[in-house]
Amino acid sequence: MAKFGKKNKVSLNPLDANICLLGLPKIGKTTICKEMAEKLVGEDGYLFLEMYRENGAKYIENIVYEDVPDWDTFVEIVDDIIDNRTTDYRDLKVVFIDTIDNALQLAEQESIRLWNKENPQKRTSAINAAWGGYMKGQDKAMELLQEQLFRLRTVGVAFTVIGHVRQTTITDPITNESYQQITSDVSQRYFNQLKKNIDLVGIAYIDRELVKSKVNGKEVSTVKSETRKIKFRDDNYTVDSGSRMSQIVSEINFDADEFIQAMTDALEAEVKKGGKSIEDRKKENEKEEKANMKRLAEAEVKAKAEKNLDEIKSEIVAFFTTNKTNMDVIKPVLELCRANGFNNPNEIDDLEVAKKILKACK
Repeated sequence: MAKFGKKNKVSLNPLDANICLLGLPKIGKTTICKEMAEKLVGEDGYLFLEMYRENGAKYIENIVYEDVPDWDTFVEIVDDIIDNRTTDYRDLKVVFIDTIDNALQLAEQESIRLWNKENPQKRTSAINAAWGGYMKGQDKAMELLQEQLFRLRTVGVAFTVIGHVRQTTITDPITNESYQQITSDVSQRYFNQLKKNIDLVGIAYIDRELVKSKVNGKEVSTVKSETRKIKFRDDNYTVDSGSRMSQIVSEINFDADEFIQAMTDALEAEVKKGGKSIEDRKKENEKEEKANMKRLAEAEVKAKAEKNLDEIKSEIVAFFTTNKTNMDVIKPVLELCRANGFNNPNEIDDLEVAKKILKACK
């Protein structure tokens, strides 16, 4: 039997996908994501991160969110989720990054800070000059952001990014013909890198029905009706959306239930292609999740024990450093270390022994 290779089992939970929802400002992106999350995983199953100067949660009642004013806060939140995944965040399924443009501003600030730290003689305040220029500063920023996003994925927490749109001119590489496209308002370089790790890109827009009439002898167009919609696929490529889900519908109304239904239908269709019943796959998904949470719980216990051990060893080392000229104080502690098989504090790899030695230090 081959050592490598395994069969993928598509998850039926829509929020297991990495989603990107883009749209005009104030169209309701944060609201629809909150409604969708609460319908699928409840109020304990999601967390909105209001990145940098974002204020999308301000007028949404009972939304679960956290302000992220700087990069250190972002990393602190990710660290806390990872360290306490199976306890404090046991029900967490998805983290919303609101918005991607603001998240990238924080990542750029961190990219510049790291450059300046490593190159104090070539300090800069411009992202274009960091890491040698030629967009390498921006590449470092995207690397930093994606590292944090995928740290969440390693503990079974998906991410959804929310952002804004702009209209841009695209040139076809084959025909050299140009056309207009609605896409993310972050740079195309950033968006192309981001899309590689996104499973579903939806573009929220307003579909207007126009009627023509004559006013003072001139033909004018007026809006008869407006409907908010989300486009997942566009055969004309005028909207920069797309999906890894082959059965996803091309478009829906801007509605949480329709969003959920579109993804559910696409996921179920994919499972049925493999000959599995939906009920059987649900059971498999639940079994996998329980096994994953058990594995994560064991890893958490081990990580916390290692962290505790490192902290205690640091205290013991500090004791030796402080008393290095006082052999009468150091000698009994050093003898205790050697009695337990360790020549010096840095070799200690047993938490209980470390506690015993620390007690002797005090």
